[in-house]
Amino acid sequence: MKWDATEPSRNSFSFSAADAIVTWAQGGGKEIRGHTLVWHSQLPSWVTSGAFDNSTLVSILQNHVTNVVTHFKGQLKTWDVVNEIFNEDGTWRTSVFSTTIGEYFVDIAFRAAAAADPDVGLAANDYNLDYGGAKVTAYVDLVNRLKARGVKITQVGSQAHLIVGSVPSYSTLVTGFQSLVATGVDVAITELDIRMTLPVTDALLAQQKKDYNTVIRACMAVSRCIGMTIWAYSDYYSWIPSVFSGQGAALPWDEQLQPKPAFYGIVDGLNGITD
Repeated sequence: MKWDATEPSRNSFSFSAADAIVTWAQGGGKEIRGHTLVWHSQLPSWVTSGAFDNSTLVSILQNHVTNVVTHFKGQLKTWDVVNEIFNEDGTWRTSVFSTTIGEYFVDIAFRAAAAADPDVGLAANDYNLDYGGAKVTAYVDLVNRLKARGVKITQVGSQAHLIVGSVPSYSTLVTGFQSLVATGVDVAITELDIRMTLPVTDALLAQQKKDYNTVIRACMAVSRCIGMTIWAYSDYYSWIPSVFSGQGAALPWDEQLQPKPAFYGIVDGLNGITD
């Protein structure tokens, strides 16, 4: 559902691959999260290299969001309207949208999405929101500004790509979620995985179980933490080894699709049991 897949050339839309996923998910009674309407990455070159002026890029942005959201109207639970828009220090990430349009590209995207499907949830999604700090503060401030300008935003998604043995404490996670919820939006864990340095050992698997348990319990402790999604389910399909050299085994099922201790840590967390 990313831009390079859905609008590979200007005003020429392609939905066959995304439609197949939606059809499969609906057949299994699954809720569907649209990912993602506006991101600095996986943009077609016609967007990044078009040298469009402000008004033209605004029109392109509105047209893209309107067409994609309209196509899937009534089929999705939530859209990640914007993805990874802040740097770690809370400043705006450089992108064709922030450079050409400024902060208001976020307003434009959310307004277009809300108009195209008034019933779908609308989220901003990012990583490294688990530790608190400047990036979380940036999202708190942004949500407050958007709401003050009458822009509909219903959720902030925390990707939660974490590392075994370095997961934030339960209290840190809960505090971060609560600071976002205090703005009047829901939070969700959207891309959870907890990677380790290979090779896998029993000690690392035991720590991974505790780490998954901590994250799940933290979300369960916050009434408006409304969902937890893992980023694939088996290590066989994980993106981690291709991006982080020497790391992997990040998911609750191993490459043979067998449950790891992490799976039972999740189950315990859902039942309020501390591992």
